[in-house]
Amino acid sequence: MSKTMRTNRLREELMSKNLLLIPGPVAVAESVLSAMAKPMVDHRGPAFRAVLERCTSRLKPIFGTTSDVVILGGAGTNGLESAVSSLFSAGDKILACPIGVFGQRLAAIAKTWGLDVELLETPWGQALDPARLAARLQADAKFEIKGILLTHNETSTGCQNDMAALARAIGNHPASVVVDSVSGLAASRFAMDEWQFDVVVTASQKALAVPPGLAMVAVSKRAWERMALAKGPAFALDLRKAREFADLGQTPWTPPVSVGFALDVALEQYEAEGAEQVWRRHDRTAVAIRAAAKALGLEVYSSEAAHSPTVVAMKVPEGIEAAAVQRTLREQYGVVISGGQKELKGKIFRIGTMGDVLQAEMLGALAIFGLALNQHGHRADPAAGVRAALASFAEDTQPALA
Repeated sequence: MSKTMRTNRLREELMSKNLLLIPGPVAVAESVLSAMAKPMVDHRGPAFRAVLERCTSRLKPIFGTTSDVVILGGAGTNGLESAVSSLFSAGDKILACPIGVFGQRLAAIAKTWGLDVELLETPWGQALDPARLAARLQADAKFEIKGILLTHNETSTGCQNDMAALARAIGNHPASVVVDSVSGLAASRFAMDEWQFDVVVTASQKALAVPPGLAMVAVSKRAWERMALAKGPAFALDLRKAREFADLGQTPWTPPVSVGFALDVALEQYEAEGAEQVWRRHDRTAVAIRAAAKALGLEVYSSEAAHSPTVVAMKVPEGIEAAAVQRTLREQYGVVISGGQKELKGKIFRIGTMGDVLQAEMLGALAIFGLALNQHGHRADPAAGVRAALASFAEDTQPALA
């Protein structure tokens, strides 16, 4: 075999094993993928009912709730639209609090369903200020605001809100609170009942490290009561219908059964690792990536008090074309990272911490990232990022996050 042929074969093998470091979908463990190869079962029969019951039972402590959790086929956005369309009626006044692209999407969903949406804007790269939220709600003396839309974790900016602080800011205001925790849940502590949130939505392809296809929605008792009074025209996304079928151990529409098998295995492994260890793993990796970025001369985009544990965003150096760096990483080295969205397109890199990625793989990816930056004219020592990340991992002797 010629040298050229060996090189091409090596490149093909490398390309078939891309290291996926985007904010979702994420790398999935072989054991979870293998579960999807199980023979198909009747989605309304006892075997799949057992899968749904195990999954919903294991999801409740992850949400921090004793209330109902329903599983829907589709993306996290489906879950968010189901929450908005089931809980509110056209004309209801809603306070949306976006801190990035996905918070804006949640507000857009509400507008699509005819809700009167007021935006409480936050500069991108920062978390929502609890004092500003509290002030706006205190000014709502007549309780005209019927709903509050919050983002737990914003992958477009690498920021995470302090949900406990936001819960205190809301206080006793009677508005229903909907939380997008698609990219946050399972990667850090969440206490839905304690914080008195009404509907919280997540999805399979993020911190739970399952292929895309399922949205999981936790609903408080108060939210169910309010849904009974809502006048929205929801059908396929009607959470009330989903609850009726959940009581039968089913979903109202045909679910992606194989993704359900995968979720079942992933949740079993989550329990075995332990929630606090999972939280620590995500946080530890994010800290190491931020250390690497700084060592490579890159500025972390998120503000100090708002860092996300599931994705790190960093500014693209002056004179560097972000898309070209990403292309080099993908085509030459088999490493896939994300760029910016909307007004951040071409301005930031984003590296995710979620999924089945070993510490050694992350260190290797950071070395390659530094090398690719160098190839495109950014003058920094490619090894500096690895040394900083390795030192960060080595220094992490803290107990698991509580």
